[in-house]
Amino acid sequence: MPTSSREARPVPAAVTAVGLRKSYGEKTVLDGIDLRIPAGSVFALLGPNGAGKTTVVKILSTLVSADGGQAQVAGHDIATSPDGVRAAIGVTGQFSAVDGLITGEENMLLMADLHHLGKRERRRVSAELLERFDLTEAARKPASTYSGGMKRRLDIAMTLVGNPRIIFLDEPTTGLDPRSRHTMWQIIRELVAEGATVLLTTQYLEEADELADRIAVLHGGRVAAQGTAEELKRIVPGGHMRLRFSDPAAYRSAATALRTAVRDDEALTLQLPSGGSQRELRAVLDRLDSAGIEADELTVHTPDLDDVFFALTGGTDRPKEMAR
Repeated sequence: MPTSSREARPVPAAVTAVGLRKSYGEKTVLDGIDLRIPAGSVFALLGPNGAGKTTVVKILSTLVSADGGQAQVAGHDIATSPDGVRAAIGVTGQFSAVDGLITGEENMLLMADLHHLGKRERRRVSAELLERFDLTEAARKPASTYSGGMKRRLDIAMTLVGNPRIIFLDEPTTGLDPRSRHTMWQIIRELVAEGATVLLTTQYLEEADELADRIAVLHGGRVAAQGTAEELKRIVPGGHMRLRFSDPAAYRSAATALRTAVRDDEALTLQLPSGGSQRELRAVLDRLDSAGIEADELTVHTPDLDDVFFALTGGTDRPKEMAR
């Protein structure tokens, strides 16, 4: 039977990697990394310093060569077609490429020159990107006078001069204040909405949860796990429902009705294992209603990426939490 044109088709991969390995002397940084990044998505590499995130970016962007394994970026082999890879990507590294001695506009024009744009085109592209990143007013001021968030926006604007299809952002929000960080998140969402593919490395749990369609957790040079945020959270046990009572009699009655609950007689609370589903919650409430019992407070805890990281890494080298 012919396949219906309405059936969902697999999204092609913008980046694939199989068995990537890299060592520096006796230290193994990558020990067989497999990745598949669908086109038009955000893929996050999550892990602490030294996990190998930056090394993955450097290999995929042809800045360093792998010791083993294979990878393709935008259909180009990183080993045999590095020029094809470079023509398709943009890279924003951990450390800003902005030259503080010249203006923001001059930084943009310099990048346009490196992309061999004509005089009229380079001015048009530079002006459009400066406007897009809300830098027009500061365009003719030395970049050294910019705030951290402005420098990071200029850095990404420079990355976009060549209109790359695939963008590597290596810890783009490190050191930014919460407002600048959220501005950066919005920029990343807009890039993907326009069809770009983003590989994002981060130490921030909330950032990966907020932005990424898929996440790979790196530990010890390997991918400890990968999937959507929800898929990763489901591999970790520990979800529970907590009921609190102010009336000791109601607490005792609830404990009798919910015999599997863990009791805390001093705090008058009951805790039950739960995956957070609506069906589980309804079942507990129905049992309490049937017994004529009402809890004063009900809370549900489901595992988050914090729990995932601890489970996968044994609790060592915890990534940073987001400033709130």
